[in-house]
Order: sequence, then C-alpha cells, then structure tokens
Amino acid sequence: MDHAADAHRTDLMTITRFVLNEQSKYPESRGDFTILLSHIVLGCKFVCTSVNKAGLAKLIGLAGETNIQGEEQKKLDVLSNEVFIKALVSSGRTRVLVSEEDENAIFVESSKRGRYCVVFDPLDGSSNIDCGVSIGTIFGIYMVKDDHEPTLDDVLQPGKQMVAAGYCMYGSSCTLVLSTGTGVNGFTLDPSLGEFILTHPDIKIPKKGKIYSVNEGNAKNWDAPTAAYVEKCKFPKDGSSSKSLRYIGSMVADVHRTLLYGGTFMYPADKKNPNGKLRVLYEVFPMSFLIEKAGGQAFTGKQRALDLVPTKIHERSPVFLGSYDEIEEIKALYAAEGQKK
Repeated sequence: MDHAADAHRTDLMTITRFVLNEQSKYPESRGDFTILLSHIVLGCKFVCTSVNKAGLAKLIGLAGETNIQGEEQKKLDVLSNEVFIKALVSSGRTRVLVSEEDENAIFVESSKRGRYCVVFDPLDGSSNIDCGVSIGTIFGIYMVKDDHEPTLDDVLQPGKQMVAAGYCMYGSSCTLVLSTGTGVNGFTLDPSLGEFILTHPDIKIPKKGKIYSVNEGNAKNWDAPTAAYVEKCKFPKDGSSSKSLRYIGSMVADVHRTLLYGGTFMYPADKKNPNGKLRVLYEVFPMSFLIEKAGGQAFTGKQRALDLVPTKIHERSPVFLGSYDEIEEIKALYAAEGQKK
C-alpha cells in the first residue's frame, strides 16, 4: 500500500458514501436504514473517543452496579450503553432495542418509532479495559415489515432473519466491520477526518486456517468432539504443521482476527455451562452473520447458528465459527459422536 499516495487521495470511500451507494441500488428505499446506520456510526465514534481517554477520565473504575448477567459494570459499560440507546432512539428509525446491559427490552415510544429492531452489546470484552486489550461494540439489525405494537417476538427471531450486522473494534485503530446482507466490508476511522474509510473491501475468510481460538482453561469440562478437534489442532496425524493458539478473551478481537486470517473461534458448551456462555441475540447471531457472509460457517454443535430460534432475549448458546473447511471438520466430529449414541 502506498501510504504517501493515500495521504493525498480525495476520492476516499467513507462509510456514509458507501451506504448511500448501496441505497441507490434500491429505488424503493426511503433512506431509513442509512439514517439508522449513521446514528450507530456516531455512537461508535463517541465510544471510541471515550475508550481512548478512559484512563485520563477515570472511567475505568467500577460503576458499582451489576448487569443482568451478574457481571460488575465498568463505568465505560454504562456510558456506552447510554450512548447507543440515545443514538438509536433519536434516529427515529427503531422500534425495539435489546442491550446486554439491560434486563428488559426497550420499546421505543410511538412518536419516535421506526421499522428496525437493534440488538447490541455496547462494550464487549470490557473486563479487558484496564489492560488496554481491544474491546468493541457488536450489533445486529432486524426489520419489522408491518406496523403493529412492538413485542418481544420482533427480536426473538432466527439470526438468518437479520438484515444487517456488524461490530466496531476499539484497538490500535478503530475498525468497523459491516454486512448489510451482501458481502462484508471493513472501515477504519481516520481521526484527522473523523470519518470511517473503506480499508477492507469485500472481506473473504480463508477456506482453511492455521489458528484456533478457545479458552483452554475450560478443557477439563469439554465434550469429546471439542477435545478431539483441539487435539487435532495441536497434534495433527496427517503430517501437517500444528495450528497456533491465539485467544484474547475479547470476542470482537478474536473474531476480527479469525475473519481476516482464517481458522476457528470456539466457545463450546461444557459441563459448567451446558448451554454455552455467549449470548445468542447480540453476540452469536451478529458474528455468525458476518462470518457466513464472508464465506465461513457458524455452528452450535447441533445446528447452523443462524437457524437458532431464541426464546429469551439473554439466551446463551455454544458457538464454533470460522473458516468453512475447519467448521466442516468440527461438524463431522459431532456427527460421529452422535452416531455413537
């Protein structure tokens, strides 16, 4: 990449321009989705700035409250949640909001109501704030086709019904990865312009990968297929090289690396967490959506992840996501285990 030439480019593809270009392909479009996305982008910019100065602003102390998951909330969690709720409601395009930080769904008042339901984790990986590890925001968007009083059924839908999903990673750079249903694109925030610029067009996950990502501290509680796959990663019997273990513990960062370099990200069920640990609506679904749109697969150990039908807004599920061929191997191991039973 010629950075010197890039510094003088005036035809940069900003996320706003990109989304407007996409919108122009649909003459019937009213621009509602574009407006909603611009509010999400604004929220991401705000949180990015707050994360960057967290230490200075003493935002890394505990807020002193516990969220619905029983996790202590950091001040940044609380701030990020408020920022996104206000940004989404003020867009005038949302109907139901589900946040990891709130026990109940938020039903937008009728005067500000729109056609979209947004599920989001305002600050994923927040336990890593203090040590400077990449953290991020994850979101998924559903569209409600008819005008009715909003209910939980509007968001308790399979992930395959989502119209868009994405995440924003706050790390060495601020990167927003988005899919509106056709392809996956990555945008990086240029602080001098205050704009997200298209830097990773049409991301395709490699069909195979050399990295696996899992918390091996839980290995003693894994089921046989998970243990067998990890054993194969470390001690391949076909003469190939061992895979490298990379585990950050921040889902956004781990999935981002998997998306770009290939491999697998796993958070399997185990004896302690038979239903898995990651939340279906605002973690498993958006990430599975992105991985599939980039040519990978997402699997729960029983079925395609995006086929799950959640019954509660904070429901959990195991997930294996990543390169197509790697997930095929995991599916084969689970199928073989099923035949034994």
